[in-house]
Amino acid sequence: MSEDQTTHFGYQTVREDEKAERVRGVFTSVASRYDVMNDVMSGGVHRLWKDAMMDWLAPRPGQRLLDVAGGTGDVSFRFLKRAGRGHATVCDLTESMLVEGRKRAEAERLEESLDWVVGDAMALPFPDNSFDVYTISFGIRNVTRPQKALDEAYRVLRPGGRLMVLEFSQIPNEMMQKVYDLYSFNIIPAMGQLIANDRDSYQYLVESIRRFPNQESFLGMVEAAGFEQAKYRNLTMGVACLHSGWKL
Repeated sequence: MSEDQTTHFGYQTVREDEKAERVRGVFTSVASRYDVMNDVMSGGVHRLWKDAMMDWLAPRPGQRLLDVAGGTGDVSFRFLKRAGRGHATVCDLTESMLVEGRKRAEAERLEESLDWVVGDAMALPFPDNSFDVYTISFGIRNVTRPQKALDEAYRVLRPGGRLMVLEFSQIPNEMMQKVYDLYSFNIIPAMGQLIANDRDSYQYLVESIRRFPNQESFLGMVEAAGFEQAKYRNLTMGVACLHSGWKL
């Protein structure tokens, strides 16, 4: 097995062609409890991070959003409410996550403003120059080749379009990072077992955070995809980070 055919799945080394199926398995397993677990794991702070994302994004009426790895549509719902009117396409590898999202859309009477599409971030089923905004929240670290996902984001955005990535990142303070690691590795998998009856999936999610590039490294990847005016903002001391870029 040559090196270019392997990637990481948490701390395991797996074949590239295996990772997507493993990721799909994780999110199929946790789909029905995913939103509850997000609240429990972050103490609800993920909601503030997503609100900060919308603040920086400043959605405008009539914009078309592509929300990749959008799962249950959390970011898309926020986008539509901020924009007032517009359209969001939620694209995710895991159909069971989209099913949960559709239930929410029906409950909030937003069905006409949303599409739900099963698709791969590295090979998006959309034509070039199709969307005004591309978001991916806590999803790009699960992609087999994140650079390919960024290249695809650039392709499907219209000129003048905006990329926004929200992802867990690295705390610049070494002591604080150690404290956070203790919490992550000891508490989160145990919560996964208690609430979702699934320790292994949450163990993977914690490990995948540690394998993801730091803020500056990922900024370089955004720029390598062709995005300009690329910047990032740390959230909660760097526990999470927002990266922004423009297709100009």
